[in-house]
Amino acid sequence: LAPLIPFMGGRPDLSKPLKRVISFSDHSNSLYFGCPIILAAGANKTAERIRDYANVGFGGITVGTATRHYREGNTHRPRIGFLENDRAIHNSMGLNNEGVEVIAKRVDSQLVKAHKAGLCVGISVAETPGLTDPEEKLKDIIESFSITYKAADYIEINVSCPNTGESRVDLDMSFSERIFTEIMNFRNTLGLRKAVYAKLSPDLSERHLIAIMEMLVRTGVNGVVVGNTYPSAKISELPVTTKHEDLTPLRADGDCGGMSGRPLYENMVWNVKYIREHYPKMSIIACGGIDHGYKVYDLIKMGVDAVQCYSVVAFRWMAAHAMRNELMDAMLNDGYKSLGEYDDRNPR
Repeated sequence: LAPLIPFMGGRPDLSKPLKRVISFSDHSNSLYFGCPIILAAGANKTAERIRDYANVGFGGITVGTATRHYREGNTHRPRIGFLENDRAIHNSMGLNNEGVEVIAKRVDSQLVKAHKAGLCVGISVAETPGLTDPEEKLKDIIESFSITYKAADYIEINVSCPNTGESRVDLDMSFSERIFTEIMNFRNTLGLRKAVYAKLSPDLSERHLIAIMEMLVRTGVNGVVVGNTYPSAKISELPVTTKHEDLTPLRADGDCGGMSGRPLYENMVWNVKYIREHYPKMSIIACGGIDHGYKVYDLIKMGVDAVQCYSVVAFRWMAAHAMRNELMDAMLNDGYKSLGEYDDRNPR
């Protein structure tokens, strides 16, 4: 209803001060965001009404996650739980979606209108759960990538989803390298070079993070999204008041899915700082516990290109608009009138 009711603030903000451009060292197509606040994958799984997300304040959106074919997802109910005291959510949706061809077609038909509203549009893709043969898995994700590549501004490869009841791809380094090698080889055969991001899990050890980052550099991936939801089985590692035994089971096997929201912020910041220090050419989109514009500004000062958020919309009214105002306030306090001015004085 936001586009229809003016006092709700439902309109795109096309002012220039918060516009963000991400450029890449390999001369991949630059990305243009109305502001550096992106709606994370999982919020709009259908790719319907994309432009409306500009009305509620976002400067970009990642739709999906999409798989090669239709998926019903986790049939257990409930599939989502709220931890209001911790300002967190845990979910086990199971990658429910209508299939990559349907999603890519919808994105393609709406892309021009989305751009006019200041939105940059990406598509998140993942391998289809249930496949066991490595060659079949590889073919599956390459097909999904090739279909979405024709439609989106950028592609996000989700190798870290904890919500399907199967092993995460990012835990198998040799297979992960095959995936990204094939994806980037395919991309490099095309005339149009669109950016490719890898979505990482936030629970990686330093050793594992280094191994993944070295692999992504070798294969030529443009950037990383740091990170996905945090496996709820490791909730004791997060600053939360809730205990694992208090969580609502979200799958028939008793698993409680992946955690998102404020408790992930500190862990995410550590990962961002480490990656920025050791891999300065890698584009970083921060994701996890970002629920205030001052946090966005802090992350920009750490060297991130943009941020993604999702859970905050459950806890703050018109969250993206509020965060834009807070980001602008934080910049003005430091003497900057726009992100462009900040970038000119602090080259990334």
